[in-house]
Amino acid sequence: MSDRLPPAADWNEDLVFKDSTAERKISNAAAETVMYSISPGYFRAAGTALLSGRTISWHDDQNAPRVAVVNREFARKVFGSESAALGRYFKRMDGTRIQVVGLVEDGKHKTVTEDPEPALFFPILQAPSSATWLIVRSSRDPQELTVAVESTLRSLDAGLVFSIRTWNRQLDSALFASRMATISLGVLGGLGAMLAVTGIFGMAAYSVSKRMRELGIRVALGAQRKEVLRAALGRAFRLLAFGSAAGLVLGLAATRILSFIVYQATPRDPLVLAGVVLAMALLGLVATWIPRSGRCRSIL
Repeated sequence: MSDRLPPAADWNEDLVFKDSTAERKISNAAAETVMYSISPGYFRAAGTALLSGRTISWHDDQNAPRVAVVNREFARKVFGSESAALGRYFKRMDGTRIQVVGLVEDGKHKTVTEDPEPALFFPILQAPSSATWLIVRSSRDPQELTVAVESTLRSLDAGLVFSIRTWNRQLDSALFASRMATISLGVLGGLGAMLAVTGIFGMAAYSVSKRMRELGIRVALGAQRKEVLRAALGRAFRLLAFGSAAGLVLGLAATRILSFIVYQATPRDPLVLAGVVLAMALLGLVATWIPRSGRCRSIL
């Protein structure tokens, strides 16, 4: 099982330099970028939006000027902004000057949990690759399409070695670790909540039982119902507030680790954090209220 994304086997990495850089060494590199060799129609098949400029064409061959399409992160890192990238030049390690002719949206290139990375897309005729992915977008049934593609490839070269995998199958493989981690964390969280409720319930019941005489004296002296409840529940509510605050701080410290494990988990998602704190506070209040209110009603 791999956490690599399609087409993970067809990229490599290299350093790129600003056009004004005279000495091409590692310390002078503008960025380390992921590079692909693509044919016309790749972005449409892969569902990658072209933001400005043009895409690759069959005219971008060995006799044409060297060109590339870059993503937004590449434009920001190498040229300072997205708007400044189109039409500009950069250099590869071997000194080749390449002009940016198009800008596409950022995407995932290695794993689903990675931060945005600079990416380059070269015309396949200018940067041939020994390993090729054929990406097919179709509304037909995947099994039916697989048979048709296999038949077509066999008719072109009967000895061709290839494998066919659907995009969803590749994504399922890439997301397997994240899904298992999410399920495991969910189960552990549920068990933790059950233990917390049980512990709070037991503590509250024990605390009330130890204060029964005190609460009875308060009632005998004329204390109102709300005053008795406040005396019985006040300390528990304060503990819940302190515990929720401490849990929120520890949760914020752990979210950065969580964002590397769980797909699309952000380090500080206010909705998730607020939901967790509210849910645990409600569980704690219920676990505290049941034994104390029951005892207090028996006194009152």
